[in-house]
Amino acid sequence: MPDIPWMTPDRPAPGTEVYVMASRFETGTLMGAVRFLLKAPGIVLQIRKAPGAHGAALRARVFSRTFLTLSAWEDRDALYRFARSEPHRTSSRAASAYMKESAFTFWTADAADLPVSWAEAERRLAEQKAGS
Repeated sequence: MPDIPWMTPDRPAPGTEVYVMASRFETGTLMGAVRFLLKAPGIVLQIRKAPGAHGAALRARVFSRTFLTLSAWEDRDALYRFARSEPHRTSSRAASAYMKESAFTFWTADAADLPVSWAEAERRLAEQKAGS
């Protein structure tokens, strides 16, 4: 499966601030990466319907067992409602069995700055890792 480019389910109003999340997942095995990948289409459909979702993308490096996600939300509550809803809730719990490492970083940005670049997401994830 190729990367899923930035999609915009609900465009934010100009001049508003959005809540951004970047994540990095590394599975312990190639089979774990395949499992992660097989869950992606259901999560993408969920994002497209999620209230407050302003954008999302996935970078899949299956043979490296690494995945990056990037998403923008109306606010922190919208992101957390999504994370607690199905199918994300069950998928994320199941993924803990085959996940080697995961990292998350959050920040706010101007709606005009969407989509956030992968370079920006990776920079922030690296800073978060260095600070922990």
